[in-house]
Amino acid sequence: MCGILGIVATTPVNQEIYDGLQMLQHRGQDAAGITSFDGKMFHHFKGIGMVRDVFHTRNMRDLTGNAGIAHVRYPTAGNRNDPEQAQPFYVNSPFGIAFAHNGNLTNTEQLVSDVINKDFRHINTTSDSEILLNVLAFELEKSLLNSANKKLTTDIIFQAVRTLHQRVSGAYAAVALIAGYGLLAFRDPFGIRPLILGKRTNADGGCDYCVSSESVSFSATGFEIVRDIAPGEAVFIDFSGSLKGQICTQNTQLCPCLFEYIYFARPDSVIDGVSVYQARLDMGAILANKVRQELPNDIDVVMPIPDTSRPSALELARHLNLPYREGLIKNRYIGRTFIMPGQAVRKKSVRQKLSPIHCEFADKNVLLVDDSIVRGTTSREIVEMARQAGAKKVYLASAAPEVRYPNVYGIDMPTKEELIANGRTTQQIAAEIGADGVVFQDLTQLVQCVGKLNPTLQGFDTSCFDGHYLTGNIDDTYLNKLSQSKKQC
Repeated sequence: MCGILGIVATTPVNQEIYDGLQMLQHRGQDAAGITSFDGKMFHHFKGIGMVRDVFHTRNMRDLTGNAGIAHVRYPTAGNRNDPEQAQPFYVNSPFGIAFAHNGNLTNTEQLVSDVINKDFRHINTTSDSEILLNVLAFELEKSLLNSANKKLTTDIIFQAVRTLHQRVSGAYAAVALIAGYGLLAFRDPFGIRPLILGKRTNADGGCDYCVSSESVSFSATGFEIVRDIAPGEAVFIDFSGSLKGQICTQNTQLCPCLFEYIYFARPDSVIDGVSVYQARLDMGAILANKVRQELPNDIDVVMPIPDTSRPSALELARHLNLPYREGLIKNRYIGRTFIMPGQAVRKKSVRQKLSPIHCEFADKNVLLVDDSIVRGTTSREIVEMARQAGAKKVYLASAAPEVRYPNVYGIDMPTKEELIANGRTTQQIAAEIGADGVVFQDLTQLVQCVGKLNPTLQGFDTSCFDGHYLTGNIDDTYLNKLSQSKKQC
């Protein structure tokens, strides 16, 4: 789950891109990169680490130009510690193209073979984002050669994206700078990964444009929400500020990833017309009903496991008429444990990230509320921490249903063996993490809860909960192969 950003303006964009990228830091902490275009050439800088650590004044001064794209990396494919895997990527044929991608492709093996052996293009990394870039570059070249005047137009660009959709399977939202022409943004036919368009009036009375993974980037850069880029749509903004959009595939469906609303997105974002904060409040309300039905009536206090679960915990406590307390304090200088590399690092970081307020736990039956329970490592550590702080009983409520299946669309939980809910009942999960009881959200109610906030939504990607994969090309053979490759990393 990465974060991408692109801006076309009439003034230098380096500072604005930096500010907007920092607002997307929660989407990836492994690497960051920016590419700008000054009308003649690209300027790149990227590296391993968080935005504030990668970029310094000397780097920012070199990122000149009135257009640029940026990326924060959360790796689901490729070597985490290889700086060459950091984005944006770049190719120089048929045009100079800088490219950033959020998502995960599901037919990578076939694409690699085709790109190398049929398109005769070279791949430098193991990143599926570089593969997607090369597919785009090849289709641009092919569409251009088939055109009458051999000049790049928006029709040719949209035709290239149309053919790309036919070749590529998976989840993808992408931004690309095409040297001398403009910024291209496009989204997969199911809209699994988010992408939103913003604009502002510039000093000349025209419009500057921004595309981002989340609307929260706009608050730092002065843009206002225009709309979400539609599933299967491509939007092209030339360097003079003219914007055109076109749906480039048939049979599109707006089915965003449900995990965006549960965990990944910031609460102050609006994704596909749904306020993430309101969605999390409503999750807490329906979760309260399950807690009332499934747990003993002896809970003394409700506590969130910060930060993502706060809205759900607050609303749950209100519906149960129970006290809400902040019993766990987060060290804000420790990254999000869910997206940290490796189980050992993740387990160690829990105690560094959270510390209990002992008086809030002492001699109480505590209901902890988390956004989700995935591997169980973090939950086990927190339950133990609560007991050591003096809790008599520790219950755990998850705002998400049981995660029982691998996610192949951009969330780093691709093997069944890693998932605590796989092959276990709720009672067995509680025993495994040392809790006195565990309650999970109901998937049907959750889908209805989020869906009612935007009736135009046609569904959600719920594959990690129910094993239904929207792209239709995921079977046991694929999952087993993915599991084996994960074990070798």
